[in-house]
Amino acid sequence: MMSLHEALEILAQHRGQRIVIATMSAAGIWPSLSDKPLDFIYVPSAMGQGPSLAHGLALAQPERGVIIVNGDGCTLMNLGCLVTLAQHPANVYLLIIDNGLYEVTGGQPTPGAGRTDFAGLARAAGIGRVYSYDKVEAWRVGAAEALTGPGPVVVWLKVQGRLGQQTPKPPRPMAEQIQRLRQALGTE
Repeated sequence: MMSLHEALEILAQHRGQRIVIATMSAAGIWPSLSDKPLDFIYVPSAMGQGPSLAHGLALAQPERGVIIVNGDGCTLMNLGCLVTLAQHPANVYLLIIDNGLYEVTGGQPTPGAGRTDFAGLARAAGIGRVYSYDKVEAWRVGAAEALTGPGPVVVWLKVQGRLGQQTPKPPRPMAEQIQRLRQALGTE
C-alpha cells in the first residue's frame, strides 16, 4: 500500500494549472510539496464540504479545473457530493484518500473501513470516470490519464493510515489564502 506522501507527490507532478484543495491529512503534507497561489488548504470545522467548494470553483473556472484531495471520513460525511457532481458536471477531480481512519481527529476507524467501495459508490451516483489505486506504481502510471480530460472524475487512493496525527494548520491565514487564489484566478 502507498503512503499519503507518495500519493501526493504523484499528484504534484500531474496537477498542471489546476486549483488544488487539500483537506484534513493531506493539508498537513501538501504545503511541503507545493506552495502555489492555486493551492488552497481547507481545514474547516465543516468536515466533508471540500467537494462543494471545489464544485463551485470548477463551475466558476471551467477551463481550469479543480482537484479536491478529500479523506475517506470527509467523503462519508457528504456522500451526496457524488450525486451532485454527477448531475451537475464540472471539471472536478475528487481524490478520495482512504486510510480507514479519522486520522487527524483521534485515529478512530471510519465506518465501513476496509469494506466501503468508494469507486462503486461513485459509479452508482452516475460518475463515469472512476479510478482506483492501492499501489504507488499503479497510481504513478495511471495519474496522467485520471487527471486529464473532462470531469467529474473520482480517484480512490488507498493509503496507509498514520496514528497520532494532529489536525494540520493552514500555511497562512484563510483570508490570505483566499486573496492569493483570487489573484491567481484574475478575479481580484
